[in-house]
This record gives sequence, structure tokens and C-alpha cells, in this order.
Amino acid sequence: MAESDDAIRLFHGRGQCFSGFEYFTVDYFAPVLWVVLYREPEAEFWAEFCSQLTTHLASSVGVAAVQHRYQRDAELDLLWGELPERPVAKEHNLVFQLQFGGRQNIGYFMDMQPARQWLRPRSKGKRILNLFSYTCAFSVAAAAEGAERVVNVDMSKSALRTGRVNHQLSGLEFTDTEVVYLGHDIFRSWGRIKKMGPYDLVICDPPSRQAGSFEVRKDYPRLLRKMPELLAEGGEALICLNAPYLDTDFLQEMVAEHWPEGQFIERLPGRKDFPESDAAASLKVLSYKA
Repeated sequence: MAESDDAIRLFHGRGQCFSGFEYFTVDYFAPVLWVVLYREPEAEFWAEFCSQLTTHLASSVGVAAVQHRYQRDAELDLLWGELPERPVAKEHNLVFQLQFGGRQNIGYFMDMQPARQWLRPRSKGKRILNLFSYTCAFSVAAAAEGAERVVNVDMSKSALRTGRVNHQLSGLEFTDTEVVYLGHDIFRSWGRIKKMGPYDLVICDPPSRQAGSFEVRKDYPRLLRKMPELLAEGGEALICLNAPYLDTDFLQEMVAEHWPEGQFIERLPGRKDFPESDAAASLKVLSYKA
């Protein structure tokens, strides 16, 4: 934690590597220690855990906060300190706005950092389509390396507004990269999306299940069938899926069926601070070439 201000995961219980502790994670977004609970902990253990955190870290860490994600309102508790007015996550020379409290997701997915690292050296002068862009972290990474254009598409206009802020926080507001924000339903906007192409690189990182907008088994094939229309010859695609109940073979077989022209290149490795007992169930980021 002292070596860098970059966001790190200190404990990844969700990876099923630590028996009995699968229900929580601990992250550090300097100066905030961020604990997320996915179910209510046993009272005696939790009291001792919080006591040990305070004893060992309160003198060196400014803030410790706990999100009760298993609750509908994702209640937030402070163990000590006060949250910064404008908390951020740092990733190398990039900066992303965080929102603690009021919602389950804080606006930044740390486990996608290896994919953003993969993207950066491929971005210069490229036309990039960022589908399900959320707060536009991929766009920030691409713009930092001189992409020609990045088109961000997401139904959430509030997420796209945060995406604009992320570009500003990273000093990318006035670069030569043309950054486009489309607050549209992807399946109803193919004409406009296609018109802005063809793209040298397409990033597809949908939710596995989102009521009324996306269901992976039904809707991912629809996306994959559009790839030949979107990608320039020799273009690349990142095909992503974060659904523990669907393995890598499922994703590869779906691509083979619905985008047979796509050539599988590799599965990108995950972060070392996100250990997983079952790699097939973990976040899947597959690189393909047209």
C-alpha cells in the first residue's frame, strides 16, 4: 500500500480461495480502505475483524468504510475517518471518479485493469468502439495513448457523465482523440453505431443479466453477429463476460457459432491480487481478430 497510490485488492474472498471468507473483499483506494460484504457476517468474528483492522491500520490509513452490499440500499458504515469529497481510483497515470454509498457499484472495475493495459499499446491512431462502456474506463485508457476516435455506448446517461469526468481527471479533455458518448440502447442504435465505423477495435463487455436490456444467452449472439459489420479487416475485438456460472468454453463456442470469422488469439490473464480457485468461472476476457 505504501509503494503506490494505485488501486489494489488486499483480500479477494470472492475468488473462493479462502474457505469461510468467500463473502467479502477488501480494496485500497488511497486513502480509503474499502470493505464490501456480500452477506451479513457472524457478529463475533466481525467485531474482532474490525478491532484488528483498527489496531493495525488506523494510524496509517486515513479512512475505512464498509459497504453492506447484501442490503437493498447497500448501506455504508465508517469504521474510522471521513470519506474524501471526491474519491478516486488511480491506475498508473489514469484517474477514475468513485462514488461510495447510494449504489452497489462504485464506478470502477479494478479487475478489468489487465484488459486496459492490453488496450493501451494498440490504441494509437485507432478507431475504437466501446460497447456497454459504463463510466468509460476503456475510453480513458485509449485516449491516453492517442486513439483517433473512441465511441462509448451505454444506456446509462449518468454513467456516461461520469465517463466525461474521468477523461477530465486524467487530463484528456483537450487531446486530439475524438471521444463520443452515445446514451442509447445498443440494439436500437445499430445504424448510428455502424455509420461511425468501421472500427479497428471493438470492446464488448456487457452485463451477464440486466433486466429489460441484456441477457447473455439471448443477446450476446445478436452482438456477435454484428461484428463483421463493425470491424475493419484485420480489426481486433475484446469479448468479455463476468458470469461465474458460464465458463470459457461457453463463450468460445458462442463466438464460433455466431461470429465464425473471428479468430481466437488469447484469453487475457487476470490480476494477481484477484486469485481464483476456478479460472473458468472467473472474469473472461478473450482477444479475437477479424
